[in-house]
Amino acid sequence: MIKIFKERLFHLIHSNLSYRSIRNLLKSDPQLTQLYTMPTPKLQQIFQLDNAKMNNFTKEFTSIKVDKLLSLYKSHSINFITEKDPEYPPILKEIHTPPFALFLLGNKSLLSNKSLAVVGARDADEYGKMTLRILLPPLIKKKFVIVSGLAKGADTFAHEQTIQLKGKTIAVLGGGFYHLYPKENKNLATVIAKEHLLISEYPPIKKPEKWHFPMRNRIIAGLSLGTIVIQAKKRSGSLITADSALEAGREVFALPGPIYHKLSEGTNQLIQQGAKLVLSAHDILDELYLE
Repeated sequence: MIKIFKERLFHLIHSNLSYRSIRNLLKSDPQLTQLYTMPTPKLQQIFQLDNAKMNNFTKEFTSIKVDKLLSLYKSHSINFITEKDPEYPPILKEIHTPPFALFLLGNKSLLSNKSLAVVGARDADEYGKMTLRILLPPLIKKKFVIVSGLAKGADTFAHEQTIQLKGKTIAVLGGGFYHLYPKENKNLATVIAKEHLLISEYPPIKKPEKWHFPMRNRIIAGLSLGTIVIQAKKRSGSLITADSALEAGREVFALPGPIYHKLSEGTNQLIQQGAKLVLSAHDILDELYLE
């Protein structure tokens, strides 16, 4: 039964449906037993689509070759897990909108380890790098997996330094594995896929879209006991990740910075709003009762 459910969810996820539409269907038909037999008008009502969008869905859905895609992904060692699978991280189910499924490339056992998210500005500077050189060694010594988003700047620093320190890292993507973004991190992604773990809720053939990245950020926060914000502007994806962490009841840690620096605006604001001010890794471990 689970195998049939997985294949049907796999089929749905490859169609151009919103998160809300798929969630509505799962509420109505949790095992997707009626996916191929439900009358189109009823399905349209559940999806909440107008006629044009429903017609587009139907055309796309019927054109998807499930067996061919499953075979393709298997040949590239890509795993697919759903909320119903034992490998799916229980901690991720606690967030408001957990992904229905995850595509995995690499060491999926890392999903069962305790994790901390590290995020920050794409234009993070030497202060951001130096901060990570100080913070990461004690955290990695405590066997934390470092989770980030493979973006330029702070994310890249976090992944690279974790690897250099012989720790383990998870990169959560905003698109499919066949469309890595940014392109300059392709080599880093290859190393992570081989020795660590790449994750995406989007099919490997799906190109990244601008709105995917805020969605990705909730997974970064959701996989982690806490989120560390290194440097951030007043309006940034890092603050969205911090908000996701707070919404999930997780800890938020922020690095203070000079009040005149634009990359300190976001972190200083988080501290002002109650985030834990971090001066050393011990501040993080102490908050998590892991000293």
